[in-house]
Amino acid sequence: MAGFLLFCILAVLCWPLALLALILFPIVWLLLLPLKLLGMAITGVFELIGALFLLPAKIVKAIL
Repeated sequence: MAGFLLFCILAVLCWPLALLALILFPIVWLLLLPLKLLGMAITGVFELIGALFLLPAKIVKAIL
């Protein structure tokens, strides 16, 4: 909501900049999308490695 309000103020004060922001936002989002996917993949790998390290401790805890 605050972002929309700021955009409305920007549109009133400087409409060319607001139009530029409307055009560039989807392009920047598309350019950053592969980096977000890479970040999710790296997070998944780290969680898998952590689970593998903690697995023996969980097995011992379940037995005792």
